[in-house]
Amino acid sequence: MEYRNLGSTGIRVSALGLGTVKLGRTAGVKYPEPFDLPSDAQAADLLAVARDLGINLIDTAPAYGTSELRLGKLLAGQRDDWVICTKAGEAFEAGASTYDFSADAVTTSIERSLLRLHTDYVDIALLHSDGADLRLFEHDEGLQALERLRERGLVRAIGVSTKTLEGSLRTIERCDLVMLPLNPIEHACAPAVEAARLANKGVLVKKALVSGHLSGRRSASDCLAYALEHRGVTSVIVGTINPEHLTANARAIDARK
Repeated sequence: MEYRNLGSTGIRVSALGLGTVKLGRTAGVKYPEPFDLPSDAQAADLLAVARDLGINLIDTAPAYGTSELRLGKLLAGQRDDWVICTKAGEAFEAGASTYDFSADAVTTSIERSLLRLHTDYVDIALLHSDGADLRLFEHDEGLQALERLRERGLVRAIGVSTKTLEGSLRTIERCDLVMLPLNPIEHACAPAVEAARLANKGVLVKKALVSGHLSGRRSASDCLAYALEHRGVTSVIVGTINPEHLTANARAIDARK
């Protein structure tokens, strides 16, 4: 597995990261097929496969249901093996998302995530944008809270999981890294990848596989190659609970070398 520097943070991550929404939430997701949450044994096997493949980046969030709680138990004794990314600002309850980017809410969210994950720090903390990306900078309490958490050593690197080009560019100006959507169908944020490269900021790609809605238009390996062809991309986050799919994705990335 190839490893890349996350901008100037000093953190090195695998070119493929593991997204874990499917470990903790089945409702309100945009995948084309329904799925059941894996058992603890199945989730442990998935994480073991990921580690054996050389994947060291794991992505979670409070909005991913029980994902953080489960990871806290599943990763016991493995903290040094993983770069953990979580988020703040979005909660998912009773089938709907709610958002709160106030300083108190963001601070409380990250501190709660630390308890759930059984760790005294997370490597990456992102604001989980509701789509109004620029509002996070106009009213920047949440970003200020992340900056204070970084100063306290509870977070190593901060950023925003964005949905727009404008939000991605502002994040690159202000933060250590950005998470943005990028695939052959949804590529409006592509110019931000080059901006991040020039500014030596990290880029995590989400929705590289179009949330599973490829419908024969592109293969998973084509989409992964598309994302990684952008020189500023640090890692591509792919959410899966299928060890065979994870292995195939990792081999597709390794085949690019």
